[in-house]
Amino acid sequence: MINQMVQINPEQALRLKELGYQLQQFRQKQRISLETVAKKTLIPVRLLAAIETGDIDQLPEPVYVQGFIRRYADAIGIDGVELANAFPAQTDLRASKASWRGTVQAQLRPLHLYLIYMVLVISAVSGLSYLLNRSSTPQLSGLDKTNTGTIAPIPKEAATVTQPSASSLLASKQPDVAPVLPTQQKSVRIGVTMTAQSWVRIVVDGKTEFEGVLSEGTQRAWEANKQLILRAGNAGGIMVSLNDSAAKRLGEPGAVEEVTFGANAKAAQVSPSETLTASSSNSF
Repeated sequence: MINQMVQINPEQALRLKELGYQLQQFRQKQRISLETVAKKTLIPVRLLAAIETGDIDQLPEPVYVQGFIRRYADAIGIDGVELANAFPAQTDLRASKASWRGTVQAQLRPLHLYLIYMVLVISAVSGLSYLLNRSSTPQLSGLDKTNTGTIAPIPKEAATVTQPSASSLLASKQPDVAPVLPTQQKSVRIGVTMTAQSWVRIVVDGKTEFEGVLSEGTQRAWEANKQLILRAGNAGGIMVSLNDSAAKRLGEPGAVEEVTFGANAKAAQVSPSETLTASSSNSF
């Protein structure tokens, strides 16, 4: 059994033992077997036994334990709603790390950087042009007249001296525009369809993208470059497809399952009725 990410607090553990004992005593008094209850509730026998003994290490998150208690009680003739409400399901989740998307660096785009670079270049060229205009001295004295009244020709060396203009300097300093590269194609893509309510956590390339409860009928999709990890508290209520392949059920109802999809995963053409478990994740 995979360790729970959300720990049951002491109060919940105590209430679970009390409620589990009540369920066990009533079931045995009615002479109902755990196998019979499992068929009615679709809850595995090992989870029903864990509820009766208060074994929290064998059970999923408290919100699912509360649902199991209600279904168990209804199956043996007890008011399931009242008994389930006696078990507190609220649990404080661990505070998630701040996302890098909120930082200043994440808000900058290549276009912004290019515009900033252009402003710096134009400012530098304008300053250089201003300094050249102030420090330059006249290279030609104009028209040099002789005593005879004729105009002296302009020396060849002086005629070749020209002062660079600001526009020519700006043209020489402008950077080449980088070509637009195509968007990188994601390597791993999964689609999720909820056939029953379940707690779900998605980890994309080492970062948690989603963690919470998805209701029945919800459809979601996630993409990753290298690796994508899917963990669910009710594996029987989730249909998963990899890279647009046929969807498969993640596991058994009420089971906690975790599946890792790698960059070298290949979509398998299988029947939608097949079940995906942690040991068969390579079939994707």
